[in-house]
Amino acid sequence: MTSGVENKIKSVAELSEISADLKRQGKKVVLCHGVFDLLHIGHIRYLNQAKEHGDVLMVSLTPDRYVDKGPDRPAFTEILRAEALASLGETDYVTINEWPTAEEILRLVLPDVYAKGDEFKDIESDPAGKIGAEADVVKEIGAELVFTSDIVFSSSNLINRYLTKNSEELDEYLKMFRNRYELGDILDMLDQMEDLKVLVVGDTILDEYQIASTLGKSSKDPILALKYQSHELYAGGALAVANHVANFAGEVTLLSMLGDTDRYEEFIREKLNPKIVPYFFTRPKSPTTLKRRFIDGYSLSKVLEIYIMNDDPLPEEIDKGLCKQLEQLLSMYDLVIVADFGHGLVSPAMVELLSSKAPYLAVNTQANAGNRGFNTIGKYPNVDFFSLAEHELRLEARDQVNELRPLLFDVGEKLKAKLAMVTQGSRGCSLLNPASEFVRIPSFNSNVVDRVGAGDALFSVSAMAACMGLHEELVGFLGNVAGALAVQIMGNDHSISKQAIRKYITATLK
Repeated sequence: MTSGVENKIKSVAELSEISADLKRQGKKVVLCHGVFDLLHIGHIRYLNQAKEHGDVLMVSLTPDRYVDKGPDRPAFTEILRAEALASLGETDYVTINEWPTAEEILRLVLPDVYAKGDEFKDIESDPAGKIGAEADVVKEIGAELVFTSDIVFSSSNLINRYLTKNSEELDEYLKMFRNRYELGDILDMLDQMEDLKVLVVGDTILDEYQIASTLGKSSKDPILALKYQSHELYAGGALAVANHVANFAGEVTLLSMLGDTDRYEEFIREKLNPKIVPYFFTRPKSPTTLKRRFIDGYSLSKVLEIYIMNDDPLPEEIDKGLCKQLEQLLSMYDLVIVADFGHGLVSPAMVELLSSKAPYLAVNTQANAGNRGFNTIGKYPNVDFFSLAEHELRLEARDQVNELRPLLFDVGEKLKAKLAMVTQGSRGCSLLNPASEFVRIPSFNSNVVDRVGAGDALFSVSAMAACMGLHEELVGFLGNVAGALAVQIMGNDHSISKQAIRKYITATLK
């Protein structure tokens, strides 16, 4: 980096002092803000026009950790993006912002003019509401908001065309998908989920991560020795599903079970989206189900998992109370999502009630170490939509080797399902609508941090899409996007937001 370029790049605090000094000298300061991931002629013209509104042009860029434009973004690190901007003759100063949006830096720099590109001129159409919030701050500090007007290029489009890391299969699929569907229509479908009233039924699970460094084999015993580093607790199971759903649907209710010992109710209520109305029953002489995972701090690989739970059949009076509450709720909702982890909440009586009276029933049964594969989808006499991992489908079909499509058809037909879905990890997902066709959707690129909870995110979004009657390809597409975002999150640290999915889809389809 040359000294001239290096001298242009300042911290936010330094930029604030420089701006104040320039204004005391009677200079007019202009601020631009953006990601500037792939610097192109549209950016250059935007910056040239912005500088025409003042004497000094300052540019702030979004730091890497807040760039949420989709997979493998940003393509260039914040340091490289800052250097590229500082290399332009029209820029006087460049800084890497410290916040997700420009609101705070506007208050610190106090520019005379804040310049945005022409594509942001319609403030009301901004889905994130960021431009509107920034416009309010511009008014608050007494600055002028101006919009440049010139040819508009999309960095996302250029990156997708020339710098993609997609597999050849995914690139071909996305070409076909773009020809079949309009971006605006897909984003509208996400907004239409707000009309749904959803009841989530399922096991409450707390996911505890014990982070440790691996010391190796004990010198005295044949065991692996670990050194404790830290621990985290996440709200998983049906709690995670309800949180995902609450970011899209208009109304969400949760019916679940907590223990009477080691209950964690305060933590659980704190982690639930405030929109969710919870009904928590109590299992006597039991803890709230907790899965304690020991994680190698370097690789994030899981070393050991311990289940803390009581999965005995529910006492009859508790089961009756649950079913009575469930029956009172069912008619009030458009969609019932059952997150059945096989840990004792969903009894045979509840299955019968759900199968006979749910308005639209979406089910995910999980085969895990805690239920040893006994919890399969076949215990439901009928469902409208189900989503299973491939090994769970094969467990139900008792078939490890044959082609997936006939297995999916047979299980779907047995359950009278309107739509059946199976997830296949790195191979994406497949869907079958018995009335039409079999669809396979390749996996989307993601930086995998943790796969725990990815299936719950995929199931949550695809269930809502299926209930809306969307084509099976759209159901799988939206679910795949949710799953691709979820694997980038440690545990269930936060839920998948509608805005994150909108940005991922927009960046992918441009």
